[in-house]
Amino acid sequence: MDRLRDVLDFCIRHQTSLGYSAVSLMTAASEHIFSSVVFECPCNSGNMVYGSFFLLVPAFILLLLGYMMNARIWRQLTGSCSREKECSLLGTCAHFCQVLVPMTARALVAPFTWIAVALLGANFYECAASRSSLTKYLFCKDNGTDCQEKLFKIPCDEELSAQISSERLSLQAQSQLIGWFLIASIMARALISQCVSHCCSPVSYLQLKFWKIYSKEEQKVFQIKAKEHATKLAERNTNCFFEATDPAPFQTPSKEEWRKISLLCTFDSHEVYYSMIHKYTSTKGGKSAESNE
Repeated sequence: MDRLRDVLDFCIRHQTSLGYSAVSLMTAASEHIFSSVVFECPCNSGNMVYGSFFLLVPAFILLLLGYMMNARIWRQLTGSCSREKECSLLGTCAHFCQVLVPMTARALVAPFTWIAVALLGANFYECAASRSSLTKYLFCKDNGTDCQEKLFKIPCDEELSAQISSERLSLQAQSQLIGWFLIASIMARALISQCVSHCCSPVSYLQLKFWKIYSKEEQKVFQIKAKEHATKLAERNTNCFFEATDPAPFQTPSKEEWRKISLLCTFDSHEVYYSMIHKYTSTKGGKSAESNE
């Protein structure tokens, strides 16, 4: 039981990293299935289009799915077009970037995994590159006129691929080099982004950890309380309907109160609020309460 508890604690502490790892593994498995079962290079003048579609279109679909499955983006978009307020262009752009950049970073995990694994596998790139003008220039500038026709057949003929690529990097080798370069670039940018994010953080390391813990716990409590509140309201309305009685007074948040706690929480060094609910309860009635955290 102790080992099981330790495993559960580890999963809870590293649930974000484990989630990204699971997404990456599922994406890599999907790419392997597509490459082995579905993909079949036509080995003609349509190689570029066919190979490029298999390399890029699934990555774009995964990016869209990443946006669709991100709850935070729907939280920010819901009701944003109907809010009656004046916003400066600079403020709107800053808010847009503040919301979109971290969401895009999370949504790009699966697309980049697909492209990196596909490049390491080399099937898609080899098919697409066999039709490119650059490949024609590199491999056929000193050969006969039938060289281009042979290039089309490279993805379907390993012996021909070895023959044409004997003096230069093969298309598979090029694809794998690009794949490793992409992986190294992504890891370097992720490390730099983490360093910049922590350096520019308005709070200390331990307070940032507390902030994350508070946010998770608040969400849990909110879900429980919201369910209880909704259940009581549903019971009251249902009872009044079947019993034909007038409803008793029931306190529930107004539309404006819901809007206030649904906004994006930005950290203020002068007033420490860990969420919009924290800010709303601390400043309710227009009286700002100082936080002692």
